[in-house]
Amino acid sequence: MHRFLLRFFPKTEFSAQERSKVGKRSGIVGIVCNIVLFLGKLLVGTLAGSVSVTADAMNNLTDASSSVVTLLGFKLAEKPADADHPYGHARFEYLSGLGVAALIIVIGIELAKTSFDKILHPQAVAFTWLTAGVLVASMVVKLCLSLFNKTLAELIHSTALAASAQDSRNDVIATGAVLTAGVVEVLTGYTVDGWVGMAVALFILYSGAMLGKETISPLLGENASPELQELIVDYVRQQPKVLGCHDLMVHDYGPGQRFASLHVEMDNREDPLTCHELIDDMERECYKNHNIHLVIHYDPVVTDDPNLIRLRQNAQQLLSELDERLQLHDFRMVQGEGHTNLIFDVVLPRNMTGKETEIRAHLEGNLSRQEKKRIYTVITFDLASFNETV
Repeated sequence: MHRFLLRFFPKTEFSAQERSKVGKRSGIVGIVCNIVLFLGKLLVGTLAGSVSVTADAMNNLTDASSSVVTLLGFKLAEKPADADHPYGHARFEYLSGLGVAALIIVIGIELAKTSFDKILHPQAVAFTWLTAGVLVASMVVKLCLSLFNKTLAELIHSTALAASAQDSRNDVIATGAVLTAGVVEVLTGYTVDGWVGMAVALFILYSGAMLGKETISPLLGENASPELQELIVDYVRQQPKVLGCHDLMVHDYGPGQRFASLHVEMDNREDPLTCHELIDDMERECYKNHNIHLVIHYDPVVTDDPNLIRLRQNAQQLLSELDERLQLHDFRMVQGEGHTNLIFDVVLPRNMTGKETEIRAHLEGNLSRQEKKRIYTVITFDLASFNETV
């Protein structure tokens, strides 16, 4: 399946318009396949009087509706930015995934009600070879559809299509359970149709909840993936005159609409105009090569003051004594006759939040004893979430 599809989609990078075309093609294929399966199962389930087969048919109807939502999501995500939405409409793709999850949960609740009634009032199921044939054919179609969506999801990095692939895979399992129930009843005479229908319903509910969780996360503003953070940081660090970088923040407004900000350190002796030109080049190249809107803040770093370098090294050593994860950056010094002010940022792991006063006291006390002079620290504590790969 993967190699077959690559003949039609040989590229590895897709523009927003190309992503939309791929997503809409997937939606159309899903609609056609699921409607055909729904009609076939509904007919067989009605003739056989099987609530589990009918439940599986309704699941396919839900999948068809989900494909419609996915199709609409990709279509709406194509809309360009406007005055009210300057960051574009790409998050419609995430919203379509959330809509799919909601539809799955609703149908799961209805199927659970029907199955519970069948458990209380069991009826024999007229299981035939036709029923078995339809269910086996359904499993084959859904397995192919799952591989189809999984391949496209990997090609265009789409959470919506990944959710559709997972849903189709789950349908293979659910239909297999329905087929098993029919075989068990034929061989043993035990009526398990209602129980299997309930199991299918619970499985649908679980899948809907998991899909909902996955699609809500980017809408709430989840952290950028380690791979994306490393991509940005590695690119910036390779550029000329860059000494280091920190405070990377990435905002995701949907596929193809990612905005990032980063602090870049350069030698303070460099010409500011030259540094500004280099930063402009980095921002343009990052968007051109990685489709990320990057904004860089310029941090000049003093590299020729032995006293400042020594104090920075001592401060870092004291931080490491408390916790090796504590790192500092943006280190500056303001000297006075009676005391010295040290101004810098400290990367604070989330589980150390609340220990800021302890850290500051540890630094000021030890540095003052080392320098035999009063040292005051002006510290900005940065969360490690934005500095983990920096």
